[in-house]
Amino acid sequence: MSNALASTPAIDALSGSASSVLALYLIYPLDTIKVRYQVQNSKDHHAYSGIFDAFKKILASEGLQGLYRGLGSSLINQATTGYIYFYFYSYIKTNYRRITKVEANKGLSTLAELAIGAVSGMLCQCFTLPLNVIATRQQTSSSKSQESIVDVIREIIEIDGILGLWKGFKPTMVLCINPAITYGVFERTKTMLLERKSKNTDITSAYLLPSEAFAAGALSKTLATVVTYPYITAKTRLMWRPSKEEVEKFGDDVIYKDTTDVLKKTFKIAGVAGLYKVKF
Repeated sequence: MSNALASTPAIDALSGSASSVLALYLIYPLDTIKVRYQVQNSKDHHAYSGIFDAFKKILASEGLQGLYRGLGSSLINQATTGYIYFYFYSYIKTNYRRITKVEANKGLSTLAELAIGAVSGMLCQCFTLPLNVIATRQQTSSSKSQESIVDVIREIIEIDGILGLWKGFKPTMVLCINPAITYGVFERTKTMLLERKSKNTDITSAYLLPSEAFAAGALSKTLATVVTYPYITAKTRLMWRPSKEEVEKFGDDVIYKDTTDVLKKTFKIAGVAGLYKVKF
């Protein structure tokens, strides 16, 4: 009985959701700074020059509560996203094992794990992206306009229609392939290192040292982040809504139609650095 309970999608989902919420609560001020830094216009003289500068300016102008703006909706988003993702992951994995007749005590191939994770992430975002949009709107709102979740939803629907709750859908789907890129680069790097070690030592069963495995993993994750990070910036900017003052000041530069429009305008204004809007 205990084994059955431990392996159900609902139990796995609850566990994943709880850990995700705790992690977000601990790093939320950094998340707020990251989001605000990503949507600011490079032409703004009051723009943050880096993470530490953003931290000081938010504290000075809005107090500690400025760093936790939208915390409630963000926690709801994280809890819901974590639960739905892990539920889908566990459900799909269980049925994949059943269809392919893979025994429960045997691991799946890395390719299968990655595919299950990507599909789970995409399905999850179809349901939870509106919560992310709401949280982003609250995080980037000024201290003068602290809207409730209901107010944000009403404003989005009035201006952009019901589909406005799914702003940033396309870049979000692209970001689901990040783990696959990481794995692909890691496997290629590992193969190259092993081939080199085998040639130098004449040992056909060469293996990676812990330091080499760590370096390969770090390189893989870094490259995957470099490839997909502009889509994180695009996703955040599409979810964000500039204030009337920002529209009057920057005009078309802060009004985006789609992912391509975000990337083009950001590159035109700030170059490659603008696509990677986080620095210390």
